[in-house]
Amino acid sequence: MDKDDFYLKGMEAFSEDRFGDAVTYLRQATELDADFADAYHALAMACYHDGDFDGSIQASKRLTELEPENILGWTSLSMAYQRKGMIAEAESAGGRAKALGFKDPFGKSKTER
Repeated sequence: MDKDDFYLKGMEAFSEDRFGDAVTYLRQATELDADFADAYHALAMACYHDGDFDGSIQASKRLTELEPENILGWTSLSMAYQRKGMIAEAESAGGRAKALGFKDPFGKSKTER
């Protein structure tokens, strides 16, 4: 199977609330392609729902490295930090997500228009 096959199997497992299986498949997808942003986002959420907050943080951090402007990556990171009781880190990541939400498609903040 290739990365896309593992990703699709992971998404199917996730949609069926089989989070452990989803984590397994999505990790395989990211092992085959270390730059597969969609797989990292799905992996972060599968880990989160499976109770693996460290895994969720790790996947979210990789997603934000790949796509620093990805609001969902920062939001996922904030959620996982919050569940671990890492409030300062959660607020920082959440603040980054919020700040990104104030940008328009041309990169200007809504307050600069």
